[in-house]
Amino acid sequence: MAETSDQDSKTEEPTEKKVRDALEQGKIPVSREASIFASMAALMVIQAFLIGQGVQQLTPTLKNLLDDPEGFPLSTGADAQNLLTVVGLQALRFLVPLVVILMVFGLASQLLQNAPRFVLERIKPELSRISPVSGWSRIFGTRGLVEFAKSLFKLAAVSSVVVFVLRSSEAKAFEAMYTDPVALPEMILNIAMRIVSAICIATIVLVAIDLAWARFHWRRELRMTKQEIKDEHKQAEGDPLIKARLRSLARDRSRQRMIASAARATLVIANPTHFAIALRYNREENPAPLVVAKGMDVIALKIREVAEQSRIPVIENKALARALYEAVQVDQVIPAEFFRPVAEIIYFLQSKQTPRTEKVQ
Repeated sequence: MAETSDQDSKTEEPTEKKVRDALEQGKIPVSREASIFASMAALMVIQAFLIGQGVQQLTPTLKNLLDDPEGFPLSTGADAQNLLTVVGLQALRFLVPLVVILMVFGLASQLLQNAPRFVLERIKPELSRISPVSGWSRIFGTRGLVEFAKSLFKLAAVSSVVVFVLRSSEAKAFEAMYTDPVALPEMILNIAMRIVSAICIATIVLVAIDLAWARFHWRRELRMTKQEIKDEHKQAEGDPLIKARLRSLARDRSRQRMIASAARATLVIANPTHFAIALRYNREENPAPLVVAKGMDVIALKIREVAEQSRIPVIENKALARALYEAVQVDQVIPAEFFRPVAEIIYFLQSKQTPRTEKVQ
């Protein structure tokens, strides 16, 4: 009941990260019926193209062995070894192509479903695999019921196909009683090919359904709750509260550095408490005055406080202070349109002794 309730709460489709993590862990959708179908198809190819030729190659050796057993002496161990070598080589020539075909079809059934991945985690021992509780849940769960339904379908399909093929070949079976025994292997092979071909055709529908079910069940198992999506988003993007706190700390450090830079200014233009622009003018450093600090309200007051402590002139010009605050960034020289008014202020400061705070219209 708990597992069902937990699964019901997973209403959201898996994210790309969830799918990617599942693939990296080896949790991929696999259809068992596709592998079985590949084996049957390989068997059909073997019957059609390899069995007859292989039997023809193997027959002379077996015929010589049975017709003339004295031609293979077994007096010593070396004789027995020679006999086993001859028979073994012939058997290998017959079996190796069959095994290769089965392997190729088996690998193809897996590679066509999913890209190959090497995942060590899938071979790690897990107690849940030998847990009776987990075993019962797999048997009587949704997957167990689906596997049982597929088994019933396969049993019914295979039984029907075998019965149909055998009944259609009943007349040939009776005729075989009166024909040359040499023709019996070919007749048996033909009947076997018909049975395997019919089984392959009958199970194609089951394979298609099982492939779709494997994908659907895999996506369903990967579904997430809304809270899991939120947690994943936080992990990917970072906790908003922490990010806001870090941004706040960064801004505070930037303000502190900027306010400290106000002590290097040549003059401060204020409005009178809402805005403050600290300018530094040195012909050897920059061709035009450089904004070393700027701020409004509390920061503006702090800049003025630093300027007064450093005995830096503070010029009150509301329009110029507001315009400079909106147009210029820190560590940038003032634009050309501000050269004249700022130059007049600098000339005014250099031409006469001014108090620390002056009002310039």
